[in-house]
Amino acid sequence: MLLSRRQIIEAGAATAALGAMSSPLFAQVSDRLLAPRPAPVPAQPRVGVDPILDPRMVARARAAFDRHRASIQNIDVVAIADFTKASSDPRFYLLDTNNGHVTRHLVAHGRGSDPEHTGFLQRFSNLPGSEASSNGAYVTTEFYPGHYGRAMRVRGLDYSNSNAESRAIVVHSAWYAEPGVLASMGRLGRSEGCFALSHASLDEVLQRLGPGHFLYADRLEA
Repeated sequence: MLLSRRQIIEAGAATAALGAMSSPLFAQVSDRLLAPRPAPVPAQPRVGVDPILDPRMVARARAAFDRHRASIQNIDVVAIADFTKASSDPRFYLLDTNNGHVTRHLVAHGRGSDPEHTGFLQRFSNLPGSEASSNGAYVTTEFYPGHYGRAMRVRGLDYSNSNAESRAIVVHSAWYAEPGVLASMGRLGRSEGCFALSHASLDEVLQRLGPGHFLYADRLEA
């Protein structure tokens, strides 16, 4: 879905912040997200699509991508998990760098990041046994059959998530990340630090964000 003029106005000062970044990959993404476009033909909105990302989060992801470019094999699609948002808000974004389309999905955070199960991530941790989400840049690695079915491993590229592989942090589906859980509880359940998605979302993520892609997870401070 392309940006409307109203959404471009809402993006506001993002152009200046993102324009200062030098990465060709994220330049494609941000230029497509922020550039003026003709008003689209009215149509039914597509569920799960939101072309507006917080420009500060995009800038962080861009900087992380630049630092780890040598580790990223595929740049057609990148992912950003914005844990600033509540688990009730689709906050796992897939960005298509070829056409600027952005889709978003529900994703659970770790129970160690939200001990009281408020629905908001309170803290990150890279410690084994913390059951918390870790922030930083990741590269997706391989598919494998896991406890919840087909899943995908990730490797942490930063000091803040360097234990991702030894902690078995992966991308998988889970019953507690299904929309029905959100409808009944007002928030998703919690993982042990993995990126837990609904079954439908996992199908799209594994299809589009296969091995060798960039994934960035973080939270903006208030």
